[in-house]
Amino acid sequence: MSFKITTAGAFSIALLAASVPAAAQTAAPASDWRTVAPENLLVIDTAKGRVLVEMDPRIAPQSVERVRTLADGGFYDGLKFHRVIEGFMAQTGDPLGTGMGGSDLPDVPGEFMFRRGRDFGFVNLMTDATGQLGIAGSMPILTQPDAQMMVTADFKAAGQALFCPGVAGMARSSGPDTANSQFFLMTGANAGLNSLYTPFGRVVDGMEAVVALKTGSRGADGRVDDPDLMTRARTAAAMPEAERPVVRVMTPASPAFAALVEQVRAERGTAFTICDVQPPVQVTGG
Repeated sequence: MSFKITTAGAFSIALLAASVPAAAQTAAPASDWRTVAPENLLVIDTAKGRVLVEMDPRIAPQSVERVRTLADGGFYDGLKFHRVIEGFMAQTGDPLGTGMGGSDLPDVPGEFMFRRGRDFGFVNLMTDATGQLGIAGSMPILTQPDAQMMVTADFKAAGQALFCPGVAGMARSSGPDTANSQFFLMTGANAGLNSLYTPFGRVVDGMEAVVALKTGSRGADGRVDDPDLMTRARTAAAMPEAERPVVRVMTPASPAFAALVEQVRAERGTAFTICDVQPPVQVTGG
């Protein structure tokens, strides 16, 4: 059985990994961790290594269900990372390998916003003119404050997940409701995608494999010659139990995570953003 702790990021997230010894993270009590449900853990195997994505159906239920269905049906096996732009993202999921294909299933509507209640697990880390910025689960979130829930019919507040490093998003064509099978994994932050594309999860382990994928040129819009492949993609729930990785994520409300955030905030100073932090994970098995 393997065991490791990671913070999943390749850029600003690395600040957290560098400043906090693994032993200090391991010392956090069991109550500071939660286990990712196997049906929400997407396991992507590539020649560059394994990538684990925690999908969040609370944020994008239809998109998560689509990726689950295609992955567990073997649709993604052998498909190319056909568009990869350094410092931006790696796109895959097209059976044609050109960016023009999809599955035979109907397109999925855009899920750019969601509604959250007080039980959503959101932890506010900073506030600006746009709202509260924090973490829920593994995801960076922008949301209205809890006080807004008192004046809404459903007692919830509006929120949206943000395209920070590691975030997984649904690719689409020009229409907002044209996502199908293609998705991308962010390797840098890009606020220009927020509210225009559907974020459905975040890489919690294996970011180094994503960054190592063959890249294309920006002049060719990231098109990759002889691209790397997803050799296999399944949810952990669809894998034999003995082969499943088990992922535990530090809860954003835990004292241990609060301490990590404060260390990164101190290192970054006024440059600190919500994309600079991500809950650490523990990976066993697999």
